[in-house]
Amino acid sequence: MKKLPSKLKNNFETNLSDTINSGQVFLWKQLDSKWYGVNGKKVLILEEKLDKNNKDIHNFFRFDDNFQKIKNQLSKDNVVKDAIEKFPGMRILRQDPFQCYISFIVSSNSNIPNIQTRLEKLCHTFGEKKMIQDKEFFLFPEPEILANASIGNIAKCGLGYRSKYVKEAAIAVDKGIIDFPSIKKLDYQDARDTLCQVFGIGKKVADCILLFSLDKLEAVPLDRWVLRILQKYYSKEFQITTKTITDKTYDNLHDKIVEHFGKYAGYGQQFLFKNERDSFEKKWLG
Repeated sequence: MKKLPSKLKNNFETNLSDTINSGQVFLWKQLDSKWYGVNGKKVLILEEKLDKNNKDIHNFFRFDDNFQKIKNQLSKDNVVKDAIEKFPGMRILRQDPFQCYISFIVSSNSNIPNIQTRLEKLCHTFGEKKMIQDKEFFLFPEPEILANASIGNIAKCGLGYRSKYVKEAAIAVDKGIIDFPSIKKLDYQDARDTLCQVFGIGKKVADCILLFSLDKLEAVPLDRWVLRILQKYYSKEFQITTKTITDKTYDNLHDKIVEHFGKYAGYGQQFLFKNERDSFEKKWLG
């Protein structure tokens, strides 16, 4: 059955399920009417009616964005407009940078249920245990802990070849080679180039980290889903002729996408991504 669009009351209105189930975050579960999620050193407990005055919630859901303005600008494109009408309360999240950074390294060549399982094992093995509302949670591991862990112990979390990537990435943060506040201050291109210096981070993973934790709303992660969308709806505008893309093609395509959608291209990509995956009834979190 086709999902009917819903109208939002104000700039802070948020659909929790649509937002959490859009491929941005992985360490979340819904229990009864609440969503529980790990965001770095904190556990967020969310109900459908969010407290916009809560600092953590305000920051996480990017309530400082002019959400209505962003959607109005993106709705000039009819395909994105249709996606926005279906999922008007889906927001880009501002995650804990280190958790986001490691999560998308772990996400490489995997699906969302497997990513969730691996990250949960990583937290259970290396993270601090917390009891909240009689429920057990494990916070995301500190950079120092993962930097000093053996690749063998990291691999026991099911990470496979990604284990070495995770350790090297944690070392880069622990040594100050990667400094998230400094990266946030850089322009998009320099920020992406900085992240891509880390072993195991390519342009797509870097764009996920930039979009979902470092305020680069022009970042557009290009994976097979996005290529499929561009081929399906924008064959004239972007002329995609390949299922995979080289670094040069990635850069050229990113520039064309930003030119087409504007400075909020990352938001546009996320609405399109959510809409396409839901149309194929792909699994999300639960």
